[in-house]
Amino acid sequence: MEQRADLLEILDNIYPGELDYQEWVSVGMALKQEGYTAEDWDRWSQRDPARYHSGECFRKWNSFCGSSDPVTAGTIVQMAIDRGWMPDRNPGHELDWNDEISQEGVVVDSGWLEGKEVREPKNWDPVQDLIRYLEALFESGENVGYVTQSWEKTDEKGTRWLPSRGNWDRTAGQLIEELNKCNGDVGAVFGDYNPDAGAWIRFNPLDGKDCKNENVTDFRYALVESDDMELDKQNALIRELELPVAALVFSGKKSLHAIVRIEAADLREYKKRVEYLYSICKKNGLKLDTQNKNPSRLSRMPGVTRNGKKQFLVDTNIGKESWEEWVEWIESVNDDLPDPEPLQDVWENLPELSPCLIEGVLRKGHKMLIAGPSKAGKSFLQIELCISIAEGKDWLGWKCARGRVMYVNLELDRASCLHRFRDVYDTLGWRPKYLDSIDIWNLRGKSVPMDKLAPKLIRRAAKKDYVAIIIDPIYKVITGDENSADQMANFCNQFDKVCTELGCAVIYCHHHSKGSQGGKKSMDRASGSGVFARDPDALLDLIELEPTEALIEQEKNKAICKVCIQYLDAYFKWEDDLSQDDLCSKTQMLNYCEERLDKWQMNALQKQIEDAVKDVKAKTAWRIEGTLREFPKFQPVNLWFDYPIHRMDETGCLNDIQPEDERPPWQRGKDARKKQAEIQKKNTQAKYTMAIESYRFGHDDIYPTVKELYEQMKSDAEAVGEKYPAEKTIWNSLKKLGYTTDKETKRIVPLPEKSGSGNEK
Repeated sequence: MEQRADLLEILDNIYPGELDYQEWVSVGMALKQEGYTAEDWDRWSQRDPARYHSGECFRKWNSFCGSSDPVTAGTIVQMAIDRGWMPDRNPGHELDWNDEISQEGVVVDSGWLEGKEVREPKNWDPVQDLIRYLEALFESGENVGYVTQSWEKTDEKGTRWLPSRGNWDRTAGQLIEELNKCNGDVGAVFGDYNPDAGAWIRFNPLDGKDCKNENVTDFRYALVESDDMELDKQNALIRELELPVAALVFSGKKSLHAIVRIEAADLREYKKRVEYLYSICKKNGLKLDTQNKNPSRLSRMPGVTRNGKKQFLVDTNIGKESWEEWVEWIESVNDDLPDPEPLQDVWENLPELSPCLIEGVLRKGHKMLIAGPSKAGKSFLQIELCISIAEGKDWLGWKCARGRVMYVNLELDRASCLHRFRDVYDTLGWRPKYLDSIDIWNLRGKSVPMDKLAPKLIRRAAKKDYVAIIIDPIYKVITGDENSADQMANFCNQFDKVCTELGCAVIYCHHHSKGSQGGKKSMDRASGSGVFARDPDALLDLIELEPTEALIEQEKNKAICKVCIQYLDAYFKWEDDLSQDDLCSKTQMLNYCEERLDKWQMNALQKQIEDAVKDVKAKTAWRIEGTLREFPKFQPVNLWFDYPIHRMDETGCLNDIQPEDERPPWQRGKDARKKQAEIQKKNTQAKYTMAIESYRFGHDDIYPTVKELYEQMKSDAEAVGEKYPAEKTIWNSLKKLGYTTDKETKRIVPLPEKSGSGNEK
């Protein structure tokens, strides 16, 4: 039962309205797996009245029939941690308000803080105190809740005065107007109060119907109050913490009531902000009464007396001007950023640079982005890199430091991913000596946004001594708008957290934007904001090359020669009686084989040749360009994607191939205009020819005059609702389109063709 209570208490830190449908179902699965009841799930789900449906939990519960990979209590624990819950590090001790969780948010050394005296006003005007309070907290049209009637209660805590429900039927404007006319008698406006008990007021506006939390119209303020500290210490801490206080009131006994600006949009946000406010106060030594969290709470009303002491307004509008400004200040004080250091202090003793992970490209602890279009084999490229690091071998000609690596698979199902690793190993021909240096985290269907994934990743990777973590692909975990610079900067910062916390490199891939990429710089090809290309320490960009027909034939020739030689080596003791040129000629090699092989052997060889040629046709050519922060720019690397691996272009045959639209912009524009003009000329010529032939068909094969052609084109165009050229335009266009006019008949005739010698036929 103790374990049951613990998990349900953790679940209380998760608001069901924040979860999507799948997360909500996962909570139910985890509860059933851990032996809880459908009633437990249903009771928790009722906290989200907007989506709660009676009986739905019980129907779903019966469909949870077990799994080889069950959802466990860890899912609920992680959800709670992601939402700010802190696990108890001491299992034998239950957390309470006075326990210290962390030092984040500490801005005041309360042990060295001197108290600030709270001075009672000498010339006290109770009515003006109350008017100032109302003006500081309320708009004139907002209803104010207050209590002047009290009752006496005696129990084990002693005898004390408690407030009744009070009133809430008048606005701040009405109360201020009446106070200005009351001749100093607060009771004439609010009602007579018991001077032994004092009076109370609600600091948030109400709807005029009741005084419960649901009647609060604006979640504007929260109450900060302490009964366990000296009054001057309370005053000093409230001011040192720069709390955004709208009004500070002495309670008439032993505490100050600080009405703090919360400015929440709704009750849910109000609760979160109050928890944050109280935690910051506690960490800085301000011991609070934690019973005062609800927004309809009563506070002490200034302008009255209590057991012979004044309840007076100490101050208004102190500290920061708004909640946002205060939170920003708190976080800036505790930003954990290092202090600036004078360069002179380290000039003679510079720190060591991080060692290289990929020689000349990437250091350990840095970030690298691989960008490219679809079908470039980016996943295989990253698997090759993963294996190269684990085995300490070269990757695309770059030396890799050996070490342990994690591959985060977000896209492939588990079986496909594992088979890809095996296929790449086999095709590379490498013996897997260090399989224990590769960990694969399969998250297809279970991925979460990067800001949620980063802490989970860090927790699992801690103490594993990874030199690199490869995340493939990042579109699965992108948070925010891909085209928003600030949102993508925040997204990329998650990779920095992983690098910093784990001390390893983070390598990830992203896709190109749509359209032709050849004319762009490598940094501008990645889809979305330019932050993607400018954030990593190394960017490797792939762009496809279009091999010429001659190059493809050359590759076929090499493949056929290779197959022939391998076949002869495998099945014959043949003498190497061919020249080096013959060994590189498919014609000579096939002739040689036909002379020595029988019909069946040639059939087997032809089948292997067909497979080799098919592989050549399937190969794609690529170029990798780099933008590096730590190293000089390298020469572009050309390679073939020969499924499932990438092979370097050892012969240099791809060097002269330029990607599509690699021409200068002015040249691309000129060529495009020329092409468009040619298309337009062909279309125009086709229309003229069609009109001429239509006329000839109806006039005994006689060519038309210009006027007759105009009438024919006009008729044809009007029949289909198109435009037609003017008669003058036809005159001017004839020669360009290959026609002229006969001088005698005035009829249109084709221009005579020219012979090869330049003479007309």
